Amino acid sequence: KILDRLLMEQSPLTVLELGAHCGYSTVRIARALPLGARLYSIEMDQRNAAIAEKIIRLAGFDDDTVELIVNPSDEVIPRLRSDYNLERLDFVFMDHWKKCYLPDLQALEGYGLMGKGSMILADNVLFPGAPKFLRYLRKCGLYEWKIHRAMLEYSKGIRDGMAELVYQGIK
Repeated sequence: KILDRLLMEQSPLTVLELGAHCGYSTVRIARALPLGARLYSIEMDQRNAAIAEKIIRLAGFDDDTVELIVNPSDEVIPRLRSDYNLERLDFVFMDHWKKCYLPDLQALEGYGLMGKGSMILADNVLFPGAPKFLRYLRKCGLYEWKIHRAMLEYSKGIRDGMAELVYQGIK
């Protein structure tokens, strides 16, 4: 619900998903996008990507709307400008390896893909958790951010949260 609401409020045109898994969140994101928007979904596992590809296409989304990229995020992010002609990301959904949240966020910053107002939504920051990512947010001063408290999906009784970040630029 948090992801859906933020996508509806933001109406992003250029979206990056880190961690497609089987394509469920990819389809949720794609269906919330305005006409002409484009979603780049990165999944490093070949088997998961094959399933995601089928689900995305069965849901009716073509390559013009959703591009599935099968490679690790740390290999793809440096090439987003050169290989995919991306200048700026409006929205990023992080739901991959939690240990990658911080290095990938810093890579997005370093490659100049974040602009003032770019939004990042990072899932599962409390459980299993991304403590280095949260520590960085507290100290860096580049984002307005907050934690949305939630329960862990697919499990009852485990508290979790999603971090919503809005890039403010260099201070």
